[in-house]
Order: sequence, then C-alpha cells, then structure tokens
Amino acid sequence: MKITLDRVDDAFHLEGKGMSPVVVHLDAAEEIGGKNAGSRPMELLLMGLGGCTSIDVILVLKKQRQELRDLKIEVTGEREQIEGTEMKPFRKIKIHYKFYGPLDAAKVERAIELSMDKYCSATAQLRPSAEITHSYEILP
Repeated sequence: MKITLDRVDDAFHLEGKGMSPVVVHLDAAEEIGGKNAGSRPMELLLMGLGGCTSIDVILVLKKQRQELRDLKIEVTGEREQIEGTEMKPFRKIKIHYKFYGPLDAAKVERAIELSMDKYCSATAQLRPSAEITHSYEILP
C-alpha cells in the first residue's frame, strides 16, 4: 500500500491520495496556523478504524441476509501524553454502532465480534496500544 501527500498551501493543508482516485484533505488547527481545510491526522486514524469495522460489519450482515437500512458509527478516543514528548497517542477508543432496520441482535453481535476479532486490520493495528471497546443499538 502506498499513499501520497501533496502540500496545497504555504501552511499545513495537504491532499492525500491512496489507491482510489478520491482526495482526502488534511489540515492543522487554526491556533497553530492551519485553516481547518481538512481533517486532523488523529481524526483520520479514528475514521479509518470506524470505516474498517463498518465495512466488515456490513459485509457480515449482508451474508447473514439481514436487512440493514442504515448504519452510523461514533468513534471516540482518549489520548494520553507520553512523558517528555509532545506525542499523545490514543489509549482508550470506544466504538458505538447505531444500526437501523429489523435486525436480529444475535447476528449484529456476531458481526461486530467478527470484525473486532478476525477481520478489522485497523483494530489489530491500534489494539496493542489502546483499549478498544464497543457498544451498539438497533433502531427502527
């Protein structure tokens, strides 16, 4: 896998490109000179985790022949500064899934479990340094 980042302005705005033709914008906070023209890199880590598990769960629910009408995911992360540095990695991450449709709760739980323990590479990447927990709700 390979990505490229191209600087857009004379500050921190970057355009990221991966294997797809879609451009992702990154930027820094205004208080350090950014212009809020894109997501922060640490936000993108959480988005990557949420996206990874979303794709897994949707695929599993499709295989289970569940009628998923919609899915919304909220991922929150708590960061902790490493002493003597400016680094603040995530130490706790919580994923909350909101499923919409007439879904079987046992199948939803199984889909999440498979994502967390077998399929999601982003979970595998973050789990050694962050506690990852999840919850869900099924809505009409």
